[in-house]
Amino acid sequence: MAKIGFIGLGIMGGPMAGHLVAGRHDVHLYSRGKVPQALLDAGGLACKNGREVAQKADVVIMMVPDTPHVEDALFSAEGIATGLSKGKVVVDMSSISPIATKDFAKRINELGCDYLDAPVSGGEVGAKAASLTIMVGGPQAAFDRVKPLFDLMGKNITLVGGNGDGQTTKVANQIIVALTIEAVGEALLLAAKAGADPAKVRQALMGGFASSRILEVHGERMVKRTFDPGFRIELHQKDLNLALATARQIGVALPNTATCQELFNACAAHGGSAWDHSGMVRALEGMANFEIGQKASASG
Repeated sequence: MAKIGFIGLGIMGGPMAGHLVAGRHDVHLYSRGKVPQALLDAGGLACKNGREVAQKADVVIMMVPDTPHVEDALFSAEGIATGLSKGKVVVDMSSISPIATKDFAKRINELGCDYLDAPVSGGEVGAKAASLTIMVGGPQAAFDRVKPLFDLMGKNITLVGGNGDGQTTKVANQIIVALTIEAVGEALLLAAKAGADPAKVRQALMGGFASSRILEVHGERMVKRTFDPGFRIELHQKDLNLALATARQIGVALPNTATCQELFNACAAHGGSAWDHSGMVRALEGMANFEIGQKASASG
């Protein structure tokens, strides 16, 4: 049994913490909102702030929305850093700035503790199913220590390199996902307006070189018009902001990432911040004055 702390119990963090509790670990919990009663009923232990979590746990995990939230969780007056003692491990499973991550790691290392950045991919479904992909940056010894906990939350777990490399990998993941959503949207929109059945076009493409998880899952969403969020546009906007900001700082051009961000911005301007990110196709449909679900003859 390990003594674990978990801070951030939202859509992703709640189920992730639940798997640790179910693994019969001693899990100390804190969230800005109330700790979910289901976690307490299962054996989780509520704490009043991050300091208390850090005092009671040997491994402290964070799962919060963005870079400022991680900084606050770590370094506020009652934050994690104020409760740490030498030899503990801090694990950030949020998706935040790779450059800020390196600074956070340095400050935690100065307290005699290890730091892992371990962002995830797989969304709410993966969090509930304990099938998340976990991309880790940090020292090998700390990774080996925390790996049994990662195994309770995910399936594809990789130590990529040093601190910041996990976050860099997540940014790269989000670039590929966004650009693939855009490509699938363009392809199905073209097929539909040309008069082909987009559902059958998708089915045919699933057997060829263009096949992808995005075509399978989000292509179906586009055809069936089901844009209730698995992963909200506003969260993908945040991730692409990280990509574009990092690219500016290190002198890399990401032209198609910028285009996808503008398409997300167009969706948000039409009230779509909370749509599933597959809803990017609606911005493309707006420019074509045609929806994938329409009959081609209705386009005029």
